[in-house]
Amino acid sequence: MASEKAHNCLGWAARDPSGVLSPYEFNRRAVAADDVSVKITHCGVCYADVSWAKNVAGDTKYPVVPGHEIVGVVKEVGPNVDRFKVGDHVGVGTYVNSCRDCEYCNDGMEVYCVKGAVYTFNGVDADGTVTKGGYSSYVVVHERYCYRIPENYPSHLAAPLLCAGITVYSPMIHHNMNQPGKSLGVIGLGGLGHMAVLFGKAFGLKVTVFSTSVSKKEEALNVLGADNFVISSDEHQMKALAGSLDFIIDSASGEHQFDPYLWLLKTFGVYVLMGFPKEVKFSPASLSLGMKTFSGSITGGTKVAQQMLEFCAAKKIYPKVEVVPIEYANEALERLVQRDVKYRFVIDIENSLK
Repeated sequence: MASEKAHNCLGWAARDPSGVLSPYEFNRRAVAADDVSVKITHCGVCYADVSWAKNVAGDTKYPVVPGHEIVGVVKEVGPNVDRFKVGDHVGVGTYVNSCRDCEYCNDGMEVYCVKGAVYTFNGVDADGTVTKGGYSSYVVVHERYCYRIPENYPSHLAAPLLCAGITVYSPMIHHNMNQPGKSLGVIGLGGLGHMAVLFGKAFGLKVTVFSTSVSKKEEALNVLGADNFVISSDEHQMKALAGSLDFIIDSASGEHQFDPYLWLLKTFGVYVLMGFPKEVKFSPASLSLGMKTFSGSITGGTKVAQQMLEFCAAKKIYPKVEVVPIEYANEALERLVQRDVKYRFVIDIENSLK
């Protein structure tokens, strides 16, 4: 009985910079007054899982349990919880704590908390413990950082919305990229990029996808519904679009030039960078001549995340996913590095983590 008490949660963890995951038993905290305990059914696979499993940033606290696109069912609530009840369909995203008192927390943008948001895995929580993510059987989280998944929205499709989805949706709403009839360029067609296309079409925008791979053309146009597809290395195609776009969402993390895209923006156009290339370099002229805005963004706050979930349910916006068992997690991470996924892996935790 003692060992059962000591290890109440089953997960998969990386123990060293090889990033290789294997079964790992650990202890979750007891449910406090404002907490929700969630039995995890599905967890999306994000590139952040690769980065911290392999200690890319040099701050991984091993053993690390990845996963911050979590969907499940409430199995227990603390006495002060009034937003959720046992049996509710819920999600947990990229962070699980913040100061709850600064201007950004008060505005529902907790990810930008002045004292720093506590990330869902590899973060240090208020009690000094290291957070462990959704490649596990259950999670305990303060109700503030838990989202209601709309009724009838499939769990395996909801998971990618908690990072890939909100990371795109938040800056699009902030920069008013939801104006029907305007034009949007999407750079990169991975997990984030494909969500930008789906949101763009739902907002009534004319969407152009930019890629270096012609093999993505049919998928972009016929599956995701983009209006136009451009090979970004083709100077003729690029020049033909000069000054034609109102907005650009850049989800490409690889090294690439920025000037060719900035010249595609109209006057007052907005360019949002969501990837993390090693360097951002462009001519001031390509920004200033046209009073354009170049902006960065990570993910979104709790308020906009809940709005996004309801928007996706109302508009029937569904990410394109490949569902895999937990035993396939290492292959999934490797395929993610090779960009061999359309467009998000989702781990079926409920039926494979035993």
